[in-house]
Amino acid sequence: MRFEDYNYPDELYYDKHHFWGRVEGDVVTMGFTSFAVDSAGEIVYVESPNPGKKIIREKPFMSVESGKWVGRVYALVSGEILEVNEELEFEPNLINDDCYGAGWMVKIKMTDPADLEQLLRGEAYMSWLEKEIARQRKLAELGG
Repeated sequence: MRFEDYNYPDELYYDKHHFWGRVEGDVVTMGFTSFAVDSAGEIVYVESPNPGKKIIREKPFMSVESGKWVGRVYALVSGEILEVNEELEFEPNLINDDCYGAGWMVKIKMTDPADLEQLLRGEAYMSWLEKEIARQRKLAELGG
């Protein structure tokens, strides 16, 4: 799927914090969407959790810093961190270069597959995204 200049692979799940998830069995690989990357600017630092950390859906569990801001990363699903992308420690710009590939952030072993029902896919996500981008642009116009 595409929306304006942003790419959204069809097979992924998305949330309203602009993160994506690729599901393989009970493991969810997670990262930033192309819109989040564009909004953040160049990612300069990623604070990753340790494997084994328990996380709760929609709660922050790591942070990312760009030249513009420091942002929290919210869990797509509840579970345990299985793996972190250690390359991001040395090359955080992998998120900018390939947000759906080499720029993945963490792999989570989900504890409740029902969490996926809270995420968006396909047209439902595109409809929400269109409204969200319009809202953000309007806020930028009012503030700037």
